[in-house]
Amino acid sequence: MTRFEGKTALVTGGRSGIGKAVAERLRGEGARVFTAQRDKDPEFEHVSADFSDSAALAQVIPAVIAASGRLDVLVNNAGLMREATIEDMMLEDWQRSLAVNLTAPFLLVKHALPHLRMTRGTIVNVGSIEGIGCNPHHAAYAASKAGLHGLTRAIAVDHGQDGIRCNAVAPGWIDTDLNLDFIAAQTNPEAFRRDIGKIHPVGRTGAPEEVAALVSFLAAEESGFITGQIYTVDGGRMTRLSLP
Repeated sequence: MTRFEGKTALVTGGRSGIGKAVAERLRGEGARVFTAQRDKDPEFEHVSADFSDSAALAQVIPAVIAASGRLDVLVNNAGLMREATIEDMMLEDWQRSLAVNLTAPFLLVKHALPHLRMTRGTIVNVGSIEGIGCNPHHAAYAASKAGLHGLTRAIAVDHGQDGIRCNAVAPGWIDTDLNLDFIAAQTNPEAFRRDIGKIHPVGRTGAPEEVAALVSFLAAEESGFITGQIYTVDGGRMTRLSLP
């Protein structure tokens, strides 16, 4: 499939997990893919940037345009999580969480809009089911992802007239390296894997490639009448009510 032939995509946080799966999917469908993160990317053309530094972020889109001459797809995937209750959370951790998870996508979209307007491009933000619900000790993460969902809708409303669409995916438990390492660190990894699978109606956790498939669809012309939407990718976890 070559639905992105001749197009350029930027995927933030594209070295691992969902971001890497998205980058590989878009490349497999014909796109020229750039990734952006703090470290170098041995697999893709890349831009190094600290996502908590607004000055560094201002250089990301110009670097892609200088190399490719165009931008058709922006996928805001980079993020971080700091675990603490509101009472225990340091202000610096709160601010860094919002800077990386919410302000960075805002700035990248802001810098990308003139170029996306020229290509009638698309934006896909990677939110979270924690932008809809919340796990314990995830105040900053949940707040930032809820904000990203709201930003997604605002972009769709304000820039639909420019031919730009913006949607978000909200993944649940996905088997990224980080989550797999978390499982391996449990006292009984097999039991934990079994138990966490049971909270999903489909009976298992998700794969990064399954999120990437939806991101690809939302970035493609086939979804041309879809914008301002938040799609959960969670194996039905948020749908199932607790007992009794």
